[in-house]
Amino acid sequence: MRLILAAALVFLAACTGKPSFNDPSLSDRKLNLEEFFDGELVAYGQFQDILGTVRRSFVVTIEGDWDGERLRLVEDFVYEDGSTEQRIWTLTKTGPDSWVGTAPGVIGEATGQEQDNRFNWVYTIDLPIPSATGETETLRVSFDDWMWLLTDDRLLNLAYVRRFGLDIGTVTISFEKN
Repeated sequence: MRLILAAALVFLAACTGKPSFNDPSLSDRKLNLEEFFDGELVAYGQFQDILGTVRRSFVVTIEGDWDGERLRLVEDFVYEDGSTEQRIWTLTKTGPDSWVGTAPGVIGEATGQEQDNRFNWVYTIDLPIPSATGETETLRVSFDDWMWLLTDDRLLNLAYVRRFGLDIGTVTISFEKN
């Protein structure tokens, strides 16, 4: 019975609606990734599994640098358990509203597209995850990030996380410019 219930929950989670560029824009703001992320930012976030249980929370300080061709983001994570992680992204603008990027652990290149006040960022990454034994394991997951510029200094990020093609949870992050 539990197996049937678990299978039904996984199926329902896979059927949930997700954002699309076909959705109407609810703002007349224009997101320019290179402008928003140039400078110092702080972000607050959490990971929730598909049942809605918060599994991890974190604070990220970000130092962004736009040099006219590439955007470099140094992200320093501090998790609720005191553990830390650093991820350094290098993004390159490939068109008026398109981007590619790399970071350690990212498989191939991440790709992104801006439209109006939103940005969609898609990639696969090997994430370091603490295990029950205290060791760090690697988990390969795919992210489908959707970001919306709420104000000139605030951006909301909702990321859908998948493993083996199945939804395993979401990451919610609020970015604030300093």
